[in-house]
Amino acid sequence: MATWVDEVKRELLGRIIPFWKGLRDENGYIGYVGFDLKRDPSAERGCILNSRILWFFSEAYMLLKDESLIDEADHAYRELIRMTDPKNGGVYWSLNPDGTVFDGTKHTYNQAFAIYALSAYYRASGKKEALSRAYELFKTVEEKCFDGEGYLEAFTADWKPESNEKLSENGVEAGRTMNTLLHVLEGYTGLYEADRSDEVLKKLYFIADVFENKIYNREKRRQEVFFDLDYNTLIDLHSFGHDIETSWLMDHTLDVIGDENLTKRIRPLLLEMAEKTYEAAFTDHGFCNESENGVVNTTRIWWVQAEALLGFMNAYQHTRDEKFREAYLSQWRFIRDVLADRREGSEWFWCVDENGVPAEKPIVEPWKCPYHNGRMCMEIIKRTAKENDL
Repeated sequence: MATWVDEVKRELLGRIIPFWKGLRDENGYIGYVGFDLKRDPSAERGCILNSRILWFFSEAYMLLKDESLIDEADHAYRELIRMTDPKNGGVYWSLNPDGTVFDGTKHTYNQAFAIYALSAYYRASGKKEALSRAYELFKTVEEKCFDGEGYLEAFTADWKPESNEKLSENGVEAGRTMNTLLHVLEGYTGLYEADRSDEVLKKLYFIADVFENKIYNREKRRQEVFFDLDYNTLIDLHSFGHDIETSWLMDHTLDVIGDENLTKRIRPLLLEMAEKTYEAAFTDHGFCNESENGVVNTTRIWWVQAEALLGFMNAYQHTRDEKFREAYLSQWRFIRDVLADRREGSEWFWCVDENGVPAEKPIVEPWKCPYHNGRMCMEIIKRTAKENDL
């Protein structure tokens, strides 16, 4: 009899990988597929999307040892090189398919994902050029985006500060965001896994300290989301998806660093966040999006569902609390039965409402990628291979 893990493997091998392979063209990967499944080869090619594709195929190759996957990663790597600014450094926000710049914004978030992707590609391919490029971006971020107190957000192509609409929402414009800091942590963790640099390790400790003392709200058991430059929060917003994602993603960083004292400080906060989101956002029919001023947005967004499954699985592995096991299995059933788009030639819906009705949003666009759902599948495979009782 097939197990739920067998179903996850089929989702990865039979749907997610083939879908993203099918978007390859001579210029990289098609950057837009509408809800109607029509592809637009002329759409902009986002660097975040391409970095996530590179990361995904690199990690999939390391897990599955399928040579076709490293070939896909090679293709995405060549596209990422095109997205790099040879004059001013860093990667652009997006290109046109012909390689000309569509949006020249340099965003710290964008640089972080490129570092994450290049680090994984180096581990998969062994190409030292990829590691060198990751370090070039690391140095660029530290020189251009770091101000001594944390990471600034958005810049012009020649690194002049600009407004941060791209990573601000809910009617505020943030000088600093939890989201950018989280993914700088993620990118630097990947780089540290690849090369164990003391310089990178020092920054991981710095980010953990900022999370503990400036981002995390101990009273509310959540992260704050949008800040001014002095880390004053700008809005009463609880991002359930980012909190449950952080709960396992930062926990992975703790494992990579291997510092018992740091782990004792930070892990209880991460498990506290998982508990809080379980109370506030989990239902037996998916995981809610966020709460603003106490009003819950019940939309079930694709990436939030994937991260909720992993966050609850991680919490279960640490606590053995059965409610977390029931929660991640419930999340899988919801993804399998409701969120995954079973139309031929599709992948997952962007989101569905609380009744399971999909919104007519793109299947692929600059933010819709194989990173969250592909990573979920790969993490499940790796974690269940280590622990039979999951």
